[in-house]
Amino acid sequence: MSDMNRREALQNLLAIPAGLAMAPDAIERAAAHAHEALEPQHDTHEQGAPAQGAAAPAAAPRAYMPKQFTSDEWRLVRLLANYVIPRDAHSGSATDAGVPEFMDFMLGESAGMRTWMKSGLGWMNAECRTRFGKGFVSCSDAQRRELLDAIAYPKKAAPEMKPGADFFSNFRNLTASGFFSSRIGIADLGYVGNRPVAKWEGTPPEVMRKMGL
Repeated sequence: MSDMNRREALQNLLAIPAGLAMAPDAIERAAAHAHEALEPQHDTHEQGAPAQGAAAPAAAPRAYMPKQFTSDEWRLVRLLANYVIPRDAHSGSATDAGVPEFMDFMLGESAGMRTWMKSGLGWMNAECRTRFGKGFVSCSDAQRRELLDAIAYPKKAAPEMKPGADFFSNFRNLTASGFFSSRIGIADLGYVGNRPVAKWEGTPPEVMRKMGL
């Protein structure tokens, strides 16, 4: 599977099936949860305040413990999300944006989402074991991409790949939702909020170019 660009991810977000519809307030709360989970944690309890003129201690990464995923599922989710939106020269990856943490929150909000996610992750591992004798995380990059090629485009997927294709479509849409509601994703889109204009002259050319229109 070739790396999905962000314009394709945004287009997928606009095509979320009815069964995966998410309330705007739930997305906002999930985005806030992901942002908080990524915040660095300063430990000053034992070290005390730094001496005058000394540099403050570096912030330690916050250890996030998923509530809806097992440790094996968590590794798979983080890996798979980065296949959907990898880091590039312009912006960060899905994990940089806190997409797995976003997903963990959303699964806690929806039993239906939790069901298809866990079933789909199980299907991914089972298919990899059938093909390669090991789970998705343990496969090589080439082996993972072979499987993703088989399920990335539902209309082209073989009938026996339909469960995987349906899962990956939903996973891709959820990844896009998490990414484009994050600070990294919003910055990637270049959205700066509503601003008053004296005269509307249509969509700026640079925006049209960014969206490939």
